[in-house]
Amino acid sequence: MSLNDFACEKIILGTVVLSDKIIEDGFVAISNGLVVAVGERGQSLPQTNDLIDYRGSYIFPGAIDAQVHSRSQKGNEDFIWSTKAAAAGGVTTIVDMPYDAGRLICNEALFNLKRKEAEEQVRVDFALYGTVHPEEGRQHLEAMAQAGAIGFKFSSFGTDAQRFPRIAPHMLYECFSEISKLGLIAGVHNENDESVKYLIEKLKQENITDYRAHNLSRPRYTENIASAEVYELGAETGCRAHIVHCSNGRGIELCKSYRDLGYDVTVETCLHYLTLSEEEDVARLVGKAKINPPVRQRAEREALWQHLEKGNITVLSTDHVSWSLERKNSANMFENASGASGLELLVTLALTGAEQRNIAFHHLAKVLSYNAARLFRLDNCKGALESGKDADLIIIKRDPYIYSAAESGNNFSPWSPYDGREIYYRVERTMLRGEWIYADNVVTAEPGNGQFVSPHCRREVAEKC
Repeated sequence: MSLNDFACEKIILGTVVLSDKIIEDGFVAISNGLVVAVGERGQSLPQTNDLIDYRGSYIFPGAIDAQVHSRSQKGNEDFIWSTKAAAAGGVTTIVDMPYDAGRLICNEALFNLKRKEAEEQVRVDFALYGTVHPEEGRQHLEAMAQAGAIGFKFSSFGTDAQRFPRIAPHMLYECFSEISKLGLIAGVHNENDESVKYLIEKLKQENITDYRAHNLSRPRYTENIASAEVYELGAETGCRAHIVHCSNGRGIELCKSYRDLGYDVTVETCLHYLTLSEEEDVARLVGKAKINPPVRQRAEREALWQHLEKGNITVLSTDHVSWSLERKNSANMFENASGASGLELLVTLALTGAEQRNIAFHHLAKVLSYNAARLFRLDNCKGALESGKDADLIIIKRDPYIYSAAESGNNFSPWSPYDGREIYYRVERTMLRGEWIYADNVVTAEPGNGQFVSPHCRREVAEKC
Protein backbone atom coordinates (compact mmCIF):
# COMPACT_ATOMS: atom_id res chain seq x y z
CA MET A 1 0.00 0.00 0.00
CA SER A 2 1.52 3.33 -1.05
CA LEU A 3 1.30 6.50 0.99
CA ASN A 4 -1.07 8.19 -1.43
CA ASP A 5 -3.58 5.38 -0.91
CA PHE A 6 -4.66 6.72 2.49
CA ALA A 7 -5.79 10.04 3.93
CA CYS A 8 -4.68 11.81 7.09
CA GLU A 9 -5.79 14.85 9.03
CA LYS A 10 -2.71 16.99 8.45
CA ILE A 11 0.73 16.91 6.90
CA ILE A 12 3.60 19.15 7.98
CA LEU A 13 6.44 19.87 5.57
CA GLY A 14 9.94 20.78 6.74
CA THR A 15 13.39 19.47 7.64
CA VAL A 16 12.60 16.45 9.81
CA VAL A 17 15.10 15.68 12.57
CA LEU A 18 15.12 12.07 13.74
CA SER A 19 17.36 10.41 16.31
CA ASP A 20 19.69 8.95 13.69
CA LYS A 21 19.35 11.20 10.64
CA ILE A 22 17.90 14.37 9.18
CA ILE A 23 15.43 14.37 6.28
CA GLU A 24 16.13 17.66 4.53
CA ASP A 25 12.90 17.82 2.51
CA GLY A 26 10.62 15.80 4.69
CA PHE A 27 7.10 15.48 6.00
CA VAL A 28 5.20 14.25 9.04
CA ALA A 29 1.65 12.96 8.54
CA ILE A 30 -0.75 13.03 11.51
CA SER A 31 -4.19 11.59 12.31
CA ASN A 32 -6.11 11.15 15.57
CA GLY A 33 -3.27 12.67 17.58
CA LEU A 34 -0.72 10.16 16.30
CA VAL A 35 2.06 10.17 13.75
CA VAL A 36 1.00 7.96 10.85
CA ALA A 37 3.90 8.46 8.44
CA VAL A 38 7.27 10.19 8.16
CA GLY A 39 9.31 10.46 4.99
CA GLU A 40 10.80 12.48 2.16
CA ARG A 41 8.58 14.84 0.22
CA GLY A 42 9.75 13.26 -3.01
CA GLN A 43 7.59 10.27 -2.12
CA SER A 44 3.88 10.28 -2.82
CA LEU A 45 2.23 12.07 0.08
CA PRO A 46 -0.89 10.83 1.85
CA GLN A 47 -4.06 12.69 1.00
CA THR A 48 -5.01 15.57 3.33
CA ASN A 49 -7.05 18.73 3.49
CA ASP A 50 -4.53 20.39 5.79
CA LEU A 51 -1.04 20.75 4.28
CA ILE A 52 1.15 22.88 6.57
CA ASP A 53 4.27 24.25 4.93
CA TYR A 54 7.26 24.83 7.22
CA ARG A 55 9.96 24.27 4.64
CA GLY A 56 12.98 26.23 5.82
CA SER A 57 12.26 25.27 9.44
CA TYR A 58 13.09 22.14 11.44
CA ILE A 59 10.56 19.60 12.68
CA PHE A 60 11.82 18.03 15.91
CA PRO A 61 10.16 15.44 18.13
CA GLY A 62 8.73 17.04 21.27
CA ALA A 63 11.35 17.13 24.01
CA ILE A 64 11.08 15.16 27.24
CA ASP A 65 12.66 17.07 30.10
CA ALA A 66 13.87 14.29 32.37
CA GLN A 67 14.39 16.49 35.43
CA VAL A 68 12.01 19.24 36.56
CA HIS A 69 11.33 20.65 40.04
CA SER A 70 7.97 22.44 39.76
CA ARG A 71 7.37 22.74 43.51
CA SER A 72 10.69 23.43 45.21
CA GLN A 73 9.55 26.80 46.59
CA LYS A 74 5.97 27.13 47.82
CA GLY A 75 3.96 29.74 45.96
CA ASN A 76 6.68 30.40 43.42
CA GLU A 77 5.84 28.35 40.34
CA ASP A 78 3.90 25.06 40.44
CA PHE A 79 2.82 23.19 37.31
CA ILE A 80 0.79 26.13 35.99
CA TRP A 81 4.01 27.98 35.18
CA SER A 82 6.54 25.19 34.70
CA THR A 83 4.42 23.65 31.96
CA LYS A 84 3.76 27.04 30.37
CA ALA A 85 7.53 27.48 29.98
CA ALA A 86 7.72 23.90 28.73
CA ALA A 87 5.11 24.44 26.01
CA ALA A 88 6.84 27.63 24.85
CA GLY A 89 10.16 25.79 24.71
CA GLY A 90 9.01 22.70 22.81
CA VAL A 91 9.02 20.41 25.85
CA THR A 92 5.92 18.25 25.49
CA THR A 93 6.53 15.98 28.49
CA ILE A 94 8.10 16.85 31.84
CA VAL A 95 9.33 14.39 34.45
CA ASP A 96 8.85 15.99 37.85
CA MET A 97 11.03 15.30 40.87
CA PRO A 98 9.67 14.07 44.23
CA TYR A 99 11.20 16.83 46.40
CA ASP A 100 8.32 19.27 46.82
CA ALA A 101 8.47 22.01 49.43
CA GLY A 102 6.80 20.62 52.55
CA ARG A 103 6.04 17.26 50.95
CA LEU A 104 8.42 14.41 50.18
CA ILE A 105 6.71 12.13 47.63
CA CYS A 106 7.57 8.90 49.40
CA ASN A 107 4.38 6.83 49.47
CA GLU A 108 1.41 5.95 47.28
CA ALA A 109 -1.01 8.40 48.91
CA LEU A 110 1.31 11.38 48.41
CA PHE A 111 2.14 10.23 44.90
CA ASN A 112 -1.53 10.02 43.93
CA LEU A 113 -2.25 13.37 45.55
CA LYS A 114 0.51 15.02 43.55
CA ARG A 115 -0.75 13.39 40.36
CA LYS A 116 -4.30 14.64 41.00
CA GLU A 117 -3.15 18.18 41.75
CA ALA A 118 -0.85 18.24 38.75
CA GLU A 119 -3.56 16.99 36.38
CA GLU A 120 -5.56 20.11 37.16
CA GLN A 121 -2.65 22.40 36.25
CA VAL A 122 -0.46 20.89 33.54
CA ARG A 123 -0.45 22.22 29.98
CA VAL A 124 1.85 19.45 28.68
CA ASP A 125 2.07 15.76 29.52
CA PHE A 126 3.88 14.75 32.70
CA ALA A 127 5.41 11.82 34.55
CA LEU A 128 6.45 11.55 38.19
CA TYR A 129 9.36 10.14 40.15
CA GLY A 130 8.81 8.71 43.61
CA THR A 131 11.35 8.53 46.44
CA VAL A 132 11.76 7.11 49.95
CA HIS A 133 11.94 8.53 53.44
CA PRO A 134 15.15 7.43 55.24
CA GLU A 135 13.10 6.24 58.22
CA GLU A 136 10.87 4.06 56.05
CA GLY A 137 13.15 2.65 53.38
CA ARG A 138 11.80 0.57 50.52
CA GLN A 139 8.39 -0.38 51.91
CA HIS A 140 6.36 1.89 49.58
CA LEU A 141 8.31 1.36 46.34
CA GLU A 142 6.08 -1.29 44.79
CA ALA A 143 2.89 0.63 45.55
CA MET A 144 4.28 3.78 43.93
CA ALA A 145 5.35 1.75 40.91
CA GLN A 146 1.80 0.43 40.61
CA ALA A 147 0.54 4.01 40.88
CA GLY A 148 2.60 4.91 37.82
CA ALA A 149 6.02 6.13 38.98
CA ILE A 150 8.50 6.16 36.09
CA GLY A 151 11.37 5.55 38.51
CA PHE A 152 12.73 6.51 41.90
CA LYS A 153 15.00 9.40 42.81
CA PHE A 154 17.49 9.36 45.67
CA SER A 155 20.24 11.61 46.91
CA SER A 156 23.63 10.57 48.25
CA PHE A 157 23.89 14.10 49.71
CA GLY A 158 21.65 15.45 52.43
CA THR A 159 20.43 18.89 51.37
CA ASP A 160 17.50 18.90 53.80
CA ALA A 161 16.60 16.16 56.27
CA GLN A 162 12.91 16.28 55.36
CA ARG A 163 12.62 17.71 51.82
CA PHE A 164 15.84 16.37 50.25
CA PRO A 165 17.31 13.70 52.55
CA ARG A 166 20.45 11.65 52.15
CA ILE A 167 19.85 7.95 51.55
CA ALA A 168 22.76 5.95 52.94
CA PRO A 169 24.47 3.23 50.83
CA HIS A 170 22.99 0.32 52.77
CA MET A 171 19.47 1.67 52.20
CA LEU A 172 20.24 2.39 48.56
CA TYR A 173 21.24 -1.25 48.23
CA GLU A 174 17.91 -2.40 49.68
CA CYS A 175 15.97 0.02 47.45
CA PHE A 176 17.94 -0.90 44.33
CA SER A 177 17.26 -4.59 45.01
CA GLU A 178 13.53 -3.90 45.09
CA ILE A 179 13.56 -1.57 42.06
CA SER A 180 15.41 -4.16 39.98
CA LYS A 181 12.35 -6.41 40.37
CA LEU A 182 10.06 -3.58 39.26
CA GLY A 183 12.07 -2.91 36.10
CA LEU A 184 12.28 0.85 36.69
CA ILE A 185 15.27 3.14 37.08
CA ALA A 186 16.94 4.35 40.25
CA GLY A 187 18.14 7.91 39.63
CA VAL A 188 20.59 9.39 42.10
CA HIS A 189 21.75 12.90 42.93
CA ASN A 190 25.45 12.13 42.99
CA GLU A 191 27.57 13.95 45.58
CA ASN A 192 29.56 12.46 48.45
CA ASP A 193 27.97 13.72 51.66
CA GLU A 194 30.92 13.48 54.04
CA SER A 195 33.44 15.15 51.72
CA VAL A 196 31.21 18.04 50.68
CA LYS A 197 30.14 18.87 54.23
CA TYR A 198 33.73 18.75 55.44
CA LEU A 199 34.89 21.07 52.66
CA ILE A 200 32.04 23.53 53.23
CA GLU A 201 33.02 23.92 56.88
CA LYS A 202 36.69 24.20 56.00
CA LEU A 203 36.04 27.01 53.50
CA LYS A 204 33.80 28.86 55.94
CA GLN A 205 36.57 28.74 58.55
CA GLU A 206 38.97 30.13 55.94
CA ASN A 207 36.43 32.85 55.10
CA ILE A 208 36.20 31.79 51.44
CA THR A 209 32.55 32.36 50.59
CA ASP A 210 32.62 34.08 47.17
CA TYR A 211 31.70 32.42 43.86
CA ARG A 212 34.81 30.18 44.03
CA ALA A 213 33.51 28.50 47.17
CA HIS A 214 30.96 26.39 45.36
CA ASN A 215 33.40 24.47 43.16
CA LEU A 216 35.98 24.34 45.95
CA SER A 217 33.48 22.73 48.31
CA ARG A 218 32.19 20.30 45.68
CA PRO A 219 35.22 19.35 43.56
CA ARG A 220 34.97 16.85 40.75
CA TYR A 221 36.03 13.88 42.87
CA THR A 222 33.12 14.36 45.31
CA GLU A 223 30.73 13.91 42.40
CA ASN A 224 32.51 11.00 40.72
CA ILE A 225 33.06 8.83 43.78
CA ALA A 226 29.32 9.14 44.46
CA SER A 227 28.61 8.10 40.86
CA ALA A 228 30.92 5.10 41.18
CA GLU A 229 29.05 4.04 44.31
CA VAL A 230 25.73 4.24 42.47
CA TYR A 231 26.97 2.22 39.50
CA GLU A 232 28.49 -0.44 41.75
CA LEU A 233 25.20 -0.78 43.62
CA GLY A 234 23.48 -1.16 40.26
CA ALA A 235 25.96 -3.82 39.20
CA GLU A 236 25.48 -5.69 42.48
CA THR A 237 21.68 -5.64 42.43
CA GLY A 238 20.87 -5.69 38.70
CA CYS A 239 19.08 -2.38 39.08
CA ARG A 240 19.04 0.14 36.21
CA ALA A 241 21.26 2.75 37.90
CA HIS A 242 21.02 6.29 36.55
CA ILE A 243 23.10 9.39 37.40
CA VAL A 244 20.78 12.37 37.14
CA HIS A 245 23.31 15.14 36.55
CA CYS A 246 26.91 14.69 35.50
CA SER A 247 28.95 17.90 35.24
CA ASN A 248 32.28 16.54 34.00
CA GLY A 249 33.88 14.38 31.35
CA ARG A 250 35.36 11.84 33.75
CA GLY A 251 31.88 11.11 35.09
CA ILE A 252 30.66 10.25 31.60
CA GLU A 253 33.69 7.99 31.09
CA LEU A 254 32.81 6.22 34.33
CA CYS A 255 29.33 5.43 33.06
CA LYS A 256 30.71 4.22 29.74
CA SER A 257 33.16 1.91 31.47
CA TYR A 258 30.31 0.15 33.31
CA ARG A 259 28.19 0.04 30.17
CA ASP A 260 31.08 -1.50 28.24
CA LEU A 261 31.12 -4.26 30.83
CA GLY A 262 27.47 -5.00 30.09
CA TYR A 263 25.75 -3.22 32.95
CA ASP A 264 22.50 -1.34 32.27
CA VAL A 265 23.63 2.05 33.58
CA THR A 266 22.86 5.51 32.22
CA VAL A 267 23.91 9.11 32.68
CA GLU A 268 22.26 12.49 32.33
CA THR A 269 23.75 15.92 31.90
CA CYS A 270 22.02 19.27 32.08
CA LEU A 271 21.65 22.36 29.94
CA HIS A 272 23.68 24.53 32.32
CA TYR A 273 26.70 22.21 32.17
CA LEU A 274 26.69 22.46 28.37
CA THR A 275 26.21 26.23 28.37
CA LEU A 276 27.83 27.89 31.39
CA SER A 277 31.33 27.80 32.86
CA GLU A 278 32.80 28.86 36.18
CA GLU A 279 35.22 31.37 34.63
CA GLU A 280 32.75 33.02 32.27
CA ASP A 281 29.47 32.78 34.12
CA VAL A 282 29.61 31.77 37.78
CA ALA A 283 32.15 34.53 38.44
CA ARG A 284 29.67 36.99 36.95
CA LEU A 285 26.34 35.60 38.12
CA VAL A 286 27.39 34.26 41.56
CA GLY A 287 24.26 32.84 43.24
CA LYS A 288 22.21 32.86 40.04
CA ALA A 289 24.58 30.20 38.70
CA LYS A 290 24.76 28.11 41.88
CA ILE A 291 23.73 24.58 40.97
CA ASN A 292 24.49 21.18 42.52
CA PRO A 293 26.80 19.66 41.35
CA PRO A 294 28.51 22.90 40.36
CA VAL A 295 28.93 24.39 36.92
CA ARG A 296 32.53 23.45 36.11
CA GLN A 297 35.31 25.00 34.05
CA ARG A 298 35.25 25.54 30.28
CA ALA A 299 37.31 22.41 29.66
CA GLU A 300 34.67 20.24 31.35
CA ARG A 301 31.90 21.92 29.36
CA GLU A 302 33.64 21.10 26.10
CA ALA A 303 34.35 17.53 27.22
CA LEU A 304 30.62 17.04 27.76
CA TRP A 305 29.84 18.22 24.24
CA GLN A 306 32.38 15.76 22.86
CA HIS A 307 30.75 12.93 24.79
CA LEU A 308 27.31 13.96 23.58
CA GLU A 309 28.45 13.79 19.97
CA LYS A 310 30.00 10.34 20.58
CA GLY A 311 26.74 9.03 22.03
CA ASN A 312 28.06 8.58 25.56
CA ILE A 313 25.40 10.76 27.23
CA THR A 314 21.97 9.18 27.67
CA VAL A 315 19.74 12.21 28.19
CA LEU A 316 19.90 16.00 28.43
CA SER A 317 17.63 17.77 30.93
CA THR A 318 17.28 21.15 32.64
CA ASP A 319 17.08 20.27 36.35
CA HIS A 320 14.69 23.23 36.19
CA VAL A 321 13.76 25.05 39.38
CA SER A 322 12.34 28.53 39.67
CA TRP A 323 13.70 30.21 42.79
CA SER A 324 12.65 33.74 43.72
CA LEU A 325 15.46 36.25 43.31
CA GLU A 326 15.97 36.79 47.05
CA ARG A 327 16.99 33.13 47.30
CA LYS A 328 19.77 33.65 44.72
CA ASN A 329 21.31 37.10 45.22
CA SER A 330 23.66 36.73 48.19
CA ALA A 331 27.37 37.51 47.74
CA ASN A 332 27.99 34.60 50.14
CA MET A 333 27.71 31.55 47.87
CA PHE A 334 26.72 29.26 50.74
CA GLU A 335 23.60 31.34 51.46
CA ASN A 336 22.08 30.89 48.01
CA ALA A 337 19.62 28.19 46.97
CA SER A 338 20.86 25.75 44.34
CA GLY A 339 19.32 25.42 40.90
CA ALA A 340 18.12 27.51 37.98
CA SER A 341 15.36 27.68 35.41
CA GLY A 342 15.74 26.44 31.84
CA LEU A 343 12.57 24.82 30.51
CA GLU A 344 11.87 27.54 27.96
CA LEU A 345 15.37 27.22 26.46
CA LEU A 346 16.18 23.50 26.70
CA VAL A 347 15.84 22.83 22.98
CA THR A 348 16.84 26.15 21.41
CA LEU A 349 19.86 26.80 23.63
CA ALA A 350 21.07 23.24 23.07
CA LEU A 351 20.73 23.81 19.31
CA THR A 352 22.71 27.02 19.65
CA GLY A 353 25.53 25.20 21.42
CA ALA A 354 25.49 22.38 18.88
CA GLU A 355 25.72 24.80 15.96
CA GLN A 356 28.64 26.60 17.60
CA ARG A 357 30.50 23.27 17.71
CA ASN A 358 29.31 21.95 14.34
CA ILE A 359 27.48 19.02 15.97
CA ALA A 360 24.68 17.48 13.90
CA PHE A 361 21.21 18.14 15.29
CA HIS A 362 20.09 14.52 15.27
CA HIS A 363 22.35 13.98 18.29
CA LEU A 364 20.08 16.35 20.23
CA ALA A 365 16.91 14.61 19.10
CA LYS A 366 18.41 11.46 20.58
CA VAL A 367 19.24 12.84 24.05
CA LEU A 368 16.20 15.14 24.32
CA SER A 369 13.52 12.72 23.14
CA TYR A 370 14.42 9.24 21.89
CA ASN A 371 16.64 8.10 24.77
CA ALA A 372 14.51 9.79 27.42
CA ALA A 373 11.40 7.89 26.36
CA ARG A 374 13.31 4.62 26.54
CA LEU A 375 14.90 5.44 29.87
CA PHE A 376 11.48 5.89 31.47
CA ARG A 377 9.74 3.17 29.41
CA LEU A 378 7.45 5.68 27.74
CA ASP A 379 8.62 4.72 24.26
CA ASN A 380 5.36 3.03 23.31
CA CYS A 381 3.88 6.51 22.91
CA LYS A 382 6.62 9.15 23.30
CA GLY A 383 10.06 10.15 22.13
CA ALA A 384 10.14 9.88 18.36
CA LEU A 385 8.53 10.93 15.10
CA GLU A 386 7.48 7.38 14.27
CA SER A 387 4.24 5.84 13.11
CA GLY A 388 1.97 5.06 16.05
CA LYS A 389 3.64 7.47 18.48
CA ASP A 390 1.97 10.58 19.90
CA ALA A 391 2.19 13.50 17.49
CA ASP A 392 4.39 15.56 19.82
CA LEU A 393 6.57 17.85 17.75
CA ILE A 394 8.24 21.24 17.52
CA ILE A 395 8.65 23.63 14.62
CA ILE A 396 11.95 25.49 15.02
CA LYS A 397 13.52 28.18 12.87
CA ARG A 398 16.88 29.91 12.93
CA ASP A 399 16.10 33.44 14.10
CA PRO A 400 18.73 34.85 16.52
CA TYR A 401 17.62 37.03 19.42
CA ILE A 402 18.73 38.11 22.90
CA TYR A 403 16.93 36.23 25.64
CA SER A 404 15.11 37.82 28.56
CA ALA A 405 13.13 35.64 30.96
CA ALA A 406 11.10 38.63 32.11
CA GLU A 407 10.15 39.72 28.60
CA SER A 408 9.15 36.26 27.37
CA GLY A 409 6.08 36.15 29.62
CA ASN A 410 6.37 32.40 30.12
CA ASN A 411 8.23 32.28 33.44
CA PHE A 412 7.05 32.81 37.00
CA SER A 413 10.38 34.23 38.16
CA PRO A 414 11.59 37.13 36.00
CA TRP A 415 15.25 36.10 35.86
CA SER A 416 17.43 33.45 34.28
CA PRO A 417 21.16 32.66 34.20
CA TYR A 418 20.72 32.87 30.42
CA ASP A 419 19.43 36.46 30.39
CA GLY A 420 21.30 38.55 27.82
CA ARG A 421 22.54 35.49 25.91
CA GLU A 422 22.09 35.26 22.15
CA ILE A 423 19.90 32.30 21.18
CA TYR A 424 20.17 31.29 17.53
CA TYR A 425 16.87 29.42 17.29
CA ARG A 426 13.21 30.04 18.13
CA VAL A 427 10.32 27.68 18.69
CA GLU A 428 7.64 28.68 16.18
CA ARG A 429 5.08 26.10 17.22
CA THR A 430 4.68 23.22 19.65
CA MET A 431 2.28 20.32 19.06
CA LEU A 432 1.07 17.88 21.73
CA ARG A 433 -0.87 14.79 20.66
CA GLY A 434 -1.76 16.38 17.33
CA GLU A 435 -2.90 19.77 18.65
CA TRP A 436 -0.96 23.02 18.63
CA ILE A 437 -0.29 24.22 22.18
CA TYR A 438 2.08 27.10 21.36
CA ALA A 439 2.01 29.33 18.30
CA ASP A 440 2.80 32.95 17.42
CA ASN A 441 4.51 33.52 20.80
CA VAL A 442 1.41 32.46 22.75
CA VAL A 443 0.88 29.34 24.85
CA THR A 444 -2.64 28.26 23.90
CA ALA A 445 -2.83 25.13 26.07
CA GLU A 446 -4.97 25.70 29.14
CA PRO A 447 -4.22 24.18 32.57
CA GLY A 448 -5.51 20.62 32.61
CA ASN A 449 -4.63 20.01 28.96
CA GLY A 450 -1.74 17.69 29.84
CA GLN A 451 -2.02 13.99 30.65
CA PHE A 452 -0.26 11.74 33.13
CA VAL A 453 2.01 9.21 31.42
CA SER A 454 3.73 6.16 32.88
CA PRO A 455 5.07 2.77 31.80
CA HIS A 456 1.49 1.49 32.24
CA CYS A 457 0.04 3.88 29.64
CA ARG A 458 -0.94 2.44 26.27
CA ARG A 459 -2.46 4.80 23.76
CA GLU A 460 -4.11 1.96 21.88
CA VAL A 461 -5.93 0.92 25.06
CA ALA A 462 -7.06 4.27 26.45
CA GLU A 463 -6.92 7.95 25.70
CA LYS A 464 -6.01 8.68 29.30
CA CYS A 465 -4.46 6.30 31.78
